[in-house]
Amino acid sequence: MKTTLIAQLTGLALATLLSSSAIADVTAKFAVTLSEKTHQGQGVARFVDLVDKKSQGRIKIKPFYNGALGNDVQVTSSLQGGTIEFTVPQTSTLTGMVKEFEILDFPFLFGSEQDAEKVLDGPTGQKLLDKLPAKGLIGLAYWENGFFNATNSKRPIQKWEDFQGLKFRAVQAKISQETVKALGANPVPLAVPELYTALETRTVDGQGTPSAVIAALKLNEVQKYLSLTKHSYGAFVPLVSKKFWDTLPPADQAILRDAAVETRAFQRGVARDQAKSAETAMAAKGLLINDITPAERQRMRAQVKPVWDMFTKDVGADLVTEVTNQLAK
Repeated sequence: MKTTLIAQLTGLALATLLSSSAIADVTAKFAVTLSEKTHQGQGVARFVDLVDKKSQGRIKIKPFYNGALGNDVQVTSSLQGGTIEFTVPQTSTLTGMVKEFEILDFPFLFGSEQDAEKVLDGPTGQKLLDKLPAKGLIGLAYWENGFFNATNSKRPIQKWEDFQGLKFRAVQAKISQETVKALGANPVPLAVPELYTALETRTVDGQGTPSAVIAALKLNEVQKYLSLTKHSYGAFVPLVSKKFWDTLPPADQAILRDAAVETRAFQRGVARDQAKSAETAMAAKGLLINDITPAERQRMRAQVKPVWDMFTKDVGADLVTEVTNQLAK
């Protein structure tokens, strides 16, 4: 009697456990740098929703927005350690561990979003992602941060000579600093949290980020000119911790890949819409916006050729040739 009761209780407990497991087999954290309203945040929200639907509720992902779990470098390290499961940094975050990703930071590499898609969504983009598992990461796709444009408080930038003498914010990456130098400006390395105050106090004259980010950081309040230089392109990579990935069956891995790729067009659309609406809103508030002629953009590209030569050795001449040949077609 006692043995039978124990068996019944054990069976009941097991049934409850299995039922609970069937409802949500996996619970994971997704670290997001920006807010839920941004192109990055909206992409993550769509991805999470798709994974929930495709897995019939078995895979539950909880987003943590506004850098709540740390900055991109910290969070990417946490993915490698297996303490966080997902994040979506810009590709420049990965250059320290996979130098070939630096090709995507070459100035004036892409002339349009379609150029970027051609490279990122094709064999070359996949070749870069294939280098991540050895670093404890899985790359699912490429999303969009957008083209970087220049703002400053001195003058509109219409040709490369207009950069000369400006104190221009650069990120910590060496290629960013060398690009600023090649254009004749003086690079001032600054983290994003320091940027508004530095521009307000004229510690620096200008900076370069996507238009939607300029609006989100309210840099138009402390800058007078926005020039659509498109001097760099930023791509996001939705990443998964390999330690977490390896615990999943192939069917669930496929769900994550499919959801990231399916989210891609939506997220890029949001990024492009937000860039346009940001420029319109900032212009209405008094920011002076000018475009760059194709001829002048080509002159700027020629001016930064020494930067390409300097970093070709790091990423590999074959990779540079592969990308430029694709773009030439």
